[in-house]
Amino acid sequence: QLYLGVENIDHSRTKARSPQTNGICERFHRTMQDECYNIIFRKKIYTSLAELQLDVDHWVHSYNRSRPHSGKYCYGKTPMQTFFDSMHIAYQKNIDSIKQDADFGFDFVNSSVS
Repeated sequence: QLYLGVENIDHSRTKARSPQTNGICERFHRTMQDECYNIIFRKKIYTSLAELQLDVDHWVHSYNRSRPHSGKYCYGKTPMQTFFDSMHIAYQKNIDSIKQDADFGFDFVNSSVS
């Protein structure tokens, strides 16, 4: 909680299994259930969590990098394509925020601590 306060992040909790208040997360869980778990558990009997984790990691990688999404902001691109396409916007906003928030009065790069 200290970190959230320092970073000025407002943390709120939502009711579990409540699509009205937590729709994006609930939809992802449903997609993961339908497209990952329901399929991999039919194909294989897992003998360890590590073995299951490898298949889940493979699915998540495919979900983010190979599977086009129709959701908000993706417009038929993969989430990774959307991320890289918008990175310059986030970078510029971050630079603008840093310029506004920090006026140190000296150059940190060229200063040295003895």
